[in-house]
Amino acid sequence: MSEPITSEHDEAPRTPPPPPGADVSSTRSVTTETPPAGPAAPTETTEPALTSAGPVRPLDAPGAESTADLPFGRPGRPMRGNPFVFGFTAALGVLTAWWLVQAVVSASSVLILIVVSLFLAIGLNPAVENLQRRGLPRLVAITAVFLCVIAVFTGFGLAVVPPLTTQSTDFVQKVPQYVQELQNNPLIRDLDQRFQILEKLQQYVTSGDFGSQMFGGVLGFGQVLIGAVFNALTVLVLTLYFLGSLNSLKKMAYRLVPRSRRTRATLLGDQIIDSIGGYVAGNLIISLIAGVATFFFLVLMEVPYALALALIVALTDLIPMVGAFIGAGVASVVGFFVSPTVGIVCVIFFTVYQQIENYWIAPSVMKSSVDVPPLATIVGALVGGALLGVVGALLGIPLVAALLLIVREVVMPRQERA
Repeated sequence: MSEPITSEHDEAPRTPPPPPGADVSSTRSVTTETPPAGPAAPTETTEPALTSAGPVRPLDAPGAESTADLPFGRPGRPMRGNPFVFGFTAALGVLTAWWLVQAVVSASSVLILIVVSLFLAIGLNPAVENLQRRGLPRLVAITAVFLCVIAVFTGFGLAVVPPLTTQSTDFVQKVPQYVQELQNNPLIRDLDQRFQILEKLQQYVTSGDFGSQMFGGVLGFGQVLIGAVFNALTVLVLTLYFLGSLNSLKKMAYRLVPRSRRTRATLLGDQIIDSIGGYVAGNLIISLIAGVATFFFLVLMEVPYALALALIVALTDLIPMVGAFIGAGVASVVGFFVSPTVGIVCVIFFTVYQQIENYWIAPSVMKSSVDVPPLATIVGALVGGALLGVVGALLGIPLVAALLLIVREVVMPRQERA
C-alpha cells in the first residue's frame, strides 16, 4: 500500500492551541516572531512588475534609453512652474489686452454710430409694431416710418441751412458799415487814438495771416460739415438695417443663452428692449411737442426764422437736463435782437413751458414707457455725458433703466434665496 503524499508545509510543526487560561496575546506574539519553516524566499524576481501603464522593463529605469518605446527620448519635466513661461504668458496677455483697448479706441467713433443707430431702431420699433397691428406688413411699416424720419431730417436741413447762408451773406456785406459805425462811435474813436485799434485791425485783415487763418477756418468748417453729413447718412442706413433685422437679431442673441435659462432671458430682454424703445419714443414725442409749441409762439411774436428756431429747440430738448435751456437760450437771444420786449417775453414763455413739460407733459408721456427714479436719471445722464458727451447723456437714462430692471428681477430675488 502506497504512502500518503504529503507536502512540505504539512511536514512543518504545527503550533498547539494555547492551554486554558493562557495569555493569547503573548502566544500570538511568539507565534508571529517565529519564522515559518521551509525553503528561503527568492531575493530576486525574474518577471517584470505590473503597473497601470503595463510591465516595467529594465530599459525603462531612470537614466536608461529605449529606442523601441521612446524613439525621441524620455520627455523632460513639465514647464508649468517655469518663471520664464509664466512671465512670457503674462506679457502676452498684457499685450493682447492693450491691443484690444487700442482697437476699441480707434474704432470708438464707428462704435458710437452703431450704438446710436441701434437705439434709434429700438425707439422706432414701437411705431413699426403699431402699424403692423393695423394690418400693414412689416416691410411696408418700416418704409413708412423711415420715410417720416427722412422727411424730418430734410425739413431740418431746409429750415436751418438757408437762414444761416442768408445771415452769413448779410454779415459779409455789412462789414464796411459796421466798421464805419465803429469809427463814428466816440468811445471807439478815443480808444483808436490811444491804441490804434482800427489801424492794427486793418493791417491784420490786409496781411496774409488773416487770409490763411480764414481759409483754414473755412476748410475746417467744411470738413466738420462733411463729416456731420456723412455720419447722419451712416446713422440713417444703419438704423434702417437694424430696424429690418431687429427680430432676427433678438433671436440670435437669445440662442446664445443656455437653454435652461433662455425663457427667462427672453422675457427680460424683451422687457429691456420695450423700456428702451418706450423711452426713445417718449423723448421724441416730448421734443416734437416742444418744437411745435415754440414754432407757434415765435410766429405769434413775429420772430424771424421761427421754423429753424423751433427745430433747434426740438433737437436740443432731446438732451437731458441742459438741452431745453440751450434751445430756449438760442431762441431768446434772437428775440432780443428783435426787441428787448420780445426777448423778455421769450424768456418768460420758455420758463413757463419748461415747468409744464417737467411736471405734466413728461410724466404723462413716460408713465407707460420707462420707470426710472429721478436720482438714477441724473446719475445716468451725468455719467453718460462724461463718457461719451451728448450721445452718452442721451443713452445713459435707458441704460440705467435696463440695469435697474436686471437688478430688480435677477439680483434681488437671488439675494432673497441666499
